[in-house]
Amino acid sequence: MSQFPAATRLRFVLVGTQHPGNMGAAARALKTMGLARLVLVAPEKPLDEEAFRRSAGAEDVLGDAPAVATLAEAVADCRFVLGCTARARRVQLEEFLPAEAATRAVAKASEGAEVALVFGRERTGLTNEELQLCHAAVHIPSDPAFSSLNLAAAVQVLAYEVRMQLLGAQPVAASGPDTREQAASHDQLESFFAQLGDTLDEIDFHKGRAPESAMRKLRRLFLRSEPSEQEVRLLRGILADTQRMARLAQKNGKDS
Repeated sequence: MSQFPAATRLRFVLVGTQHPGNMGAAARALKTMGLARLVLVAPEKPLDEEAFRRSAGAEDVLGDAPAVATLAEAVADCRFVLGCTARARRVQLEEFLPAEAATRAVAKASEGAEVALVFGRERTGLTNEELQLCHAAVHIPSDPAFSSLNLAAAVQVLAYEVRMQLLGAQPVAASGPDTREQAASHDQLESFFAQLGDTLDEIDFHKGRAPESAMRKLRRLFLRSEPSEQEVRLLRGILADTQRMARLAQKNGKDS
């Protein structure tokens, strides 16, 4: 058990890792910083002897790491997701340096939210589709002349910054009942985005244009605003009524 309660709500997620040894080295990087939550998303190869050898004392972290099929599944209960990326993509996300990313992550975890820091494949990183599942991006400013950073080294950089924030974090004295609304989980937001996409189709919002651009912008808008569970329920209620009215109008049009 970590000495820092917030650390128990921080997970490091490795997506599509190609070399088992890197998963072991990442587990070691976490344990040296007092962190223990590692999640493996669709690794190309299963954990093997090399992976456990390179964990070098962090066999418990590696052995306890759940393996899931998709990034969406890995972060379904999270309320803040940061994607580590080496270069600009079509997906325009707010971008943090490691120290700022760690500050935000620890602050969210200290408020009781589940938080994920996501790392992509060794050769290609995270896809645009995977980055769309993130609230913001993290960029490690390595030397442009030799920018390639080993996966475990990237995990170590972020884990170090997280630990520095945990060491400096001061408990906040309660000043009264906590009336803040719980932020919507990743799974709740994805369900909202799916309903939003369906609704826009039903009202012919796109007018024959490709819907991807509008949906990317809408995703950024809502992820940036970090709506609460209650706000998402309200938005989904509005969408449900919009869908009902669109279907009624369509039915009346056919009957006339």
